[in-house]
Amino acid sequence: MADPRGAAFFDLDKTLIEGSSAIHFGRAAYRAGMLSRRQILSDAWANIRFRLNGSTDEGTEELKQRILDAIAGWRVLDLARLAPDVLAGVLPLIYKDMLDEAYSHQDAGRPVFIVTAASQELADMLAHVLVLDGGIGMRSEVRDGVYTGRSAGPFTYRDGKAAAIRELAAERGIDLTESYAYSDSESDLPMLRAVGHPVAVNPDSELHRVARAEGWRIMRFDKLGRRIKLGAAVGALGLIGGTGGYLAARARPRRRFPKPW
Repeated sequence: MADPRGAAFFDLDKTLIEGSSAIHFGRAAYRAGMLSRRQILSDAWANIRFRLNGSTDEGTEELKQRILDAIAGWRVLDLARLAPDVLAGVLPLIYKDMLDEAYSHQDAGRPVFIVTAASQELADMLAHVLVLDGGIGMRSEVRDGVYTGRSAGPFTYRDGKAAAIRELAAERGIDLTESYAYSDSESDLPMLRAVGHPVAVNPDSELHRVARAEGWRIMRFDKLGRRIKLGAAVGALGLIGGTGGYLAARARPRRRFPKPW
């Protein structure tokens, strides 16, 4: 029987789901008139690079600022209404084995949380639909139902993810030494090292090296894999040219309709 003080923390992209959730939010934003085709093509290519090479500090920091700058003035309701289209794209990407892994933690008495650098709204939505216990994502300040363009908490990337789960653990009495964390990227090493039971899922080369050296469990599900040649990736870009990224969906939108406030 599990120690009820422990919990399980799952990264989202390439860990709980195949690939990136970003592209599906971008497609929904395009359909809603929030994103141009040029932005979609740019971010579809960024999504392929992410799958092949992983994230970078520079790219993530740039995206963070784009998010905060871009959503200023948009209603929370406007983005929330994209949920049906987003879920239609993301849910088929769920790794069934990983969802079963999450449910096994719940059945053993551990609460399960999604931890992602994407928005708190996306983390909450997916946690609710997947019947998990909560989500931890990037929080943006809201006043009178409108995004101000300022951060309302730590950026949940690298040390920020570890800080966020420590904050949650303190609030809920969770013992991190009895907890589990799952991720694909070396950028999540702070989160993985914050718990007693780290697990590498579809790991990039550096995380794979660390996991092997430290004797961590390694799980693999990603069908695309890191050995795909660039030519195949370029071909894939043509196939998904009508989609974009969730983070870029919050890039400066092309407003096709007047704001209602």
